[in-house]
Amino acid sequence: MPPEPRTPRLAVLIDADNASPRIAQGLFEEIAKIGEASVRRIYGDFSGTRLKGWADVLSMHAIMPHQNFAYTSGKNASDIALVIDAMDLLHSGRFDGFCLVSSDSDFTRLAARIREHGVNVYGFGEQKTPESFRQACRRFVYTENLLPEAGAPDRPAQADTRSAVTSKSPAAARNLIRKAVAQLGDEDGWAPLGRVGQQLAALASDFDPRTYGQAKLGDLVGKAGGFELRRNDTGGVYIRSKPAGRSAG
Repeated sequence: MPPEPRTPRLAVLIDADNASPRIAQGLFEEIAKIGEASVRRIYGDFSGTRLKGWADVLSMHAIMPHQNFAYTSGKNASDIALVIDAMDLLHSGRFDGFCLVSSDSDFTRLAARIREHGVNVYGFGEQKTPESFRQACRRFVYTENLLPEAGAPDRPAQADTRSAVTSKSPAAARNLIRKAVAQLGDEDGWAPLGRVGQQLAALASDFDPRTYGQAKLGDLVGKAGGFELRRNDTGGVYIRSKPAGRSAG
């Protein structure tokens, strides 16, 4: 028998200044869907109290802190350290992908450079993340979607004031889903739902049903309106756009 495929080995690099500690649990659960978080590093100035929220969860998730003192205002030593480490890890040839956790557009060139080497980059950041960084990643996940449903744990109010994701209406995804279906559909317009999901990720790196308030793509398609779904004899799910006269408004 052929050997089982190896689980992708990932390097997770976190910009502590631009990521909330509240996402830690959801972040590593999301990364586990992609591969194994072999390297887990976080960069920031942990000498003060501002990053105490992260300091409290480091051991729980086996994250290695990289201390970078903020000697000069406006100069981010943490960003530079993260980039240097990323390039060292890239050239080691040991990793199948990088997870860059930040909402900072300064990492756009880093993401693009890694992908030029044929290595996947998965970005994790807030909805405010500039499009340049989002599109430089193979896939981009909004960290608001990773927040726990329960209220935030007791911490000083200034430690984290970020709120949950602002969900869009399912109908807002209709045109993008139509485009993916049109690119994959057979002569009758039917396309496998799984492949449509892959195509949506290719069309928009930040596509995520959770952003539209739905847990799964099938749920989103049903809520968006304007599509037909059918299941074949083997359980495969197919989707096509309804004829114009029958589209939901």
